[in-house]
Amino acid sequence: MKRIDCFIPFASVSQSEAIEASLLSQPEVASVNRMDASTFKSTATMKAIAAKATAPFTMLCTRTTGLRFVLYGLERFLSVAEDTGAAMVYSDHFNQVGESSTQAPVIDYQMGALRDDFDFGSILIFRTDALLEAVSRMDTEYSYVGLYDLRLKVSQKGELVHINEYLYYDIETDTRKSGEKLFDYVDPKNRSVQIEMEKACTAHLKDIGGYLEPVFKEVEISEEEFEYEASVIIPCKNRVRTIGDAIKSALSQECSFKYNVIVVDDNSTDGSVDVIKSFVDDPKLVYVAQDRTYHAIGGNWNVALHHPKCGRYAIQLDSDDVYHDETTVQKFIDAFHEQKCAMVVGTYRMTDFNMQTLPPGVIDHREWTPENGRNNALRINGLGAPRGFYVPLLRQFNFPTTKYGEDYAVGLRVSREYQIGRIYDVVYDCRRWEGNSDAALEIEKVNANNTYKDRIRTWELQARIDLVKKNRKK
Repeated sequence: MKRIDCFIPFASVSQSEAIEASLLSQPEVASVNRMDASTFKSTATMKAIAAKATAPFTMLCTRTTGLRFVLYGLERFLSVAEDTGAAMVYSDHFNQVGESSTQAPVIDYQMGALRDDFDFGSILIFRTDALLEAVSRMDTEYSYVGLYDLRLKVSQKGELVHINEYLYYDIETDTRKSGEKLFDYVDPKNRSVQIEMEKACTAHLKDIGGYLEPVFKEVEISEEEFEYEASVIIPCKNRVRTIGDAIKSALSQECSFKYNVIVVDDNSTDGSVDVIKSFVDDPKLVYVAQDRTYHAIGGNWNVALHHPKCGRYAIQLDSDDVYHDETTVQKFIDAFHEQKCAMVVGTYRMTDFNMQTLPPGVIDHREWTPENGRNNALRINGLGAPRGFYVPLLRQFNFPTTKYGEDYAVGLRVSREYQIGRIYDVVYDCRRWEGNSDAALEIEKVNANNTYKDRIRTWELQARIDLVKKNRKK
């Protein structure tokens, strides 16, 4: 029985013919249909696919480059789909670059895997009745995110199952390092796509009961006495090349209030401690040496937040980076007072090690709107930088003790109840260089990082769904 209809993006005859031949050689394939590559991910294309799909299963191939299944790979896809009753299945695969191939494992889908760049690989196989049901509920016409809207709607009624087996070969065309891909979503040229992504994700949150109205708790200003109005927090671990620049930047701030700089060193072994100690004569510097237990960035932040010298507000400065000028801390405290919020996120400029601007340049995260920012935060992989926090509240929440995603977790938790303020002036210079912790990660580490952030989103989404239910009962 021919059990699957296939749909491929048509870019050129030569490319499409190769993919068609590969698919038509499979005994399970009932048909191969060419769809315009330029509009392949649109709502109109999803509806056209639904109109043509008649076999029990429907395959969407999202790439125009070559495709080749391992022996009986397609049969395995369909076997798992039938055994699990999944609404959609996807699998690990191989990436082919030239004559060599490497393993490309993907990760399990979760409730919180709402980011639009979730990597399913290029082969998505839907149970056709699940696809048709989801398409029947598509009431918004998207130019770019019809496929994203489809998988969100499919996930509402069925399971998206990851097959932990390498079932096909992809031709890999994006060979950039992990650190070079991180900021694609904030590139201005992708802004129109991001607007549609936000709209589709917001509709999904409303469908599943996780959408939060723009109603926030007021920040209760603590009567606790603070010696300092603000503290710049700099966690450090083996940053001998950059920590001195960060400290100089922090100590040079011009403020109308008393502030200090808390540097928390997590057992550096590269000479960073000597650099830090060269600044200890400055009365504004507080040096904290961690013990040898596990802390990571989140744990270092917690030590700073609970330090008796910590100010009322804590402003982030990574040990790789510098403030844009001497007004950054003042602008943050002004924003806290004017916007009456629990957290403030600034705007940064991407630079190389020598402080020369790198594409995409200024990153202002204007997708964070007062009306919908906290909902859209469940879709994107970060909330911007630098970040400032109201310390009495953060001492209740604390950072998770991890070295990745700790700031994102706190931002989501704060935004569940409180407004997050914004500064759209550039206040921070973010260095990208080979020493960054995310500059060139192996795929296993990228997957681990993405799994953790998806998990953070899952926990937060579950909490928000419970919150919405409680509010409805009042």
